[in-house]
Amino acid sequence: MHKDIKEILFADTEIQARVAEIGAALTDQYSEATANGEEVVLLSVLRGAAIFMADLARATEIPLEMDYMALSSYGSGTKSSGTVRIVKDITSDIKGKHVIVVEDILDSGLTLQFLINYLEQRGPASIEVITLLRKRNRAQANIECAHIGFECPDEFIVGYGLDYAERYRNLPYIGILKPEVYE
Repeated sequence: MHKDIKEILFADTEIQARVAEIGAALTDQYSEATANGEEVVLLSVLRGAAIFMADLARATEIPLEMDYMALSSYGSGTKSSGTVRIVKDITSDIKGKHVIVVEDILDSGLTLQFLINYLEQRGPASIEVITLLRKRNRAQANIECAHIGFECPDEFIVGYGLDYAERYRNLPYIGILKPEVYE
């Protein structure tokens, strides 16, 4: 365990098992649609969800497109700034396609709500959200998730793509960052 981690919440083996389950569910859900020529786009919210989406794409046995979008509401802090901005837009035309937004963590939901509203304007056949983690948070926006990897405590967590000041993304597990690191 890294010296800055207070506790490991989800080990790499737990994460991979859950990703495989979600991938199998997506395969079942979209097999008929893709067999009928409908297109599926996995859309990762960079940077945190990139690792999750790569593993999820490998665990999903249907034809799919992958695209990336970067949004920011955190900067280098530990709390959302309340303002969402687009840093990198998608390059795919999603009109008429099934879009699966792959998110690393649902915290306040502000960024995800912004993204869903933004994508709806582009005319997709459907938009679905998959999040690796959902924090238990009373102030969370009401966002329906098709699949949730894990529920997690309202702590500052890092690893498996999640960062603090661009560090810790490469940890193979998800853990709670020691408060003295970010206070």
